[in-house]
Amino acid sequence: MTDLLNAGKEFEDASLSPEGTRDTAPLAADIAEANQALVEQWADKLFDASATDIMEWTAEHAPGRIAVTMSMENTVLAELAAKAGLDADLLFIDTGFHFPETLETADAVEKRYPQLPLKRIKPLLSPEEQDAVYGPRMYSWDLAAYNRMRKVEPLNMAMDEYVGWVTGLRRADSEHRASAPALSLDRTGRLKISPIITWDLDSTDKYIADEDLVIHPLTLQGYRSIGCAPVTFPVGEGDDARSGRVFAGGKTECGLHE
Repeated sequence: MTDLLNAGKEFEDASLSPEGTRDTAPLAADIAEANQALVEQWADKLFDASATDIMEWTAEHAPGRIAVTMSMENTVLAELAAKAGLDADLLFIDTGFHFPETLETADAVEKRYPQLPLKRIKPLLSPEEQDAVYGPRMYSWDLAAYNRMRKVEPLNMAMDEYVGWVTGLRRADSEHRASAPALSLDRTGRLKISPIITWDLDSTDKYIADEDLVIHPLTLQGYRSIGCAPVTFPVGEGDDARSGRVFAGGKTECGLHE
């Protein structure tokens, strides 16, 4: 359907990021060397380690502050980080297109874990500014560019002060993640730590229930992998959790873990 309100308007090329976009600052040489040595020594040992052991290892060995990335699909990482006494911030990428329930979950997490400051990372452009510059509903016509501008680049720009980041990756989530390590280096030389890498949905749900964690209400309504509202849908019983997410070009990632 033709968008009559925007017919004839000239928009910027979505392959060009907004002015002011930059990459993550490089690590200091001594930190980069320390991270490399840690991965070489510990990656194999932590490959199948428990979530508690991996998070406690992080608290003991990371050569600086850590970012704990939170999609708010679940709040397991915040609980594990708090129990381990991790010197960390919680990072939540507020794309501007989240479900209201996701924002409410973020508020609840901020209240429950005051020892772990919650930083809400926002893209350079608001949704309204992005529509005006590039055209409305980018997620519907260039999802790769949408993910880059609203997720990948904002996180890259927020990572300067950290020596590594904790992720919620699970091998059971998709074939693409089936052999993912618990500990590795990302492209900037920062530690990439995935404490729940060996978990599946059932073990995640059990931990949430056992610890009486903050629950994202949509997970009780069939949404088992939650991203931005326009590209997230409930899944059927027994379906792959990430089958309810729409990704660009047939991929199974939004770009944060590629």
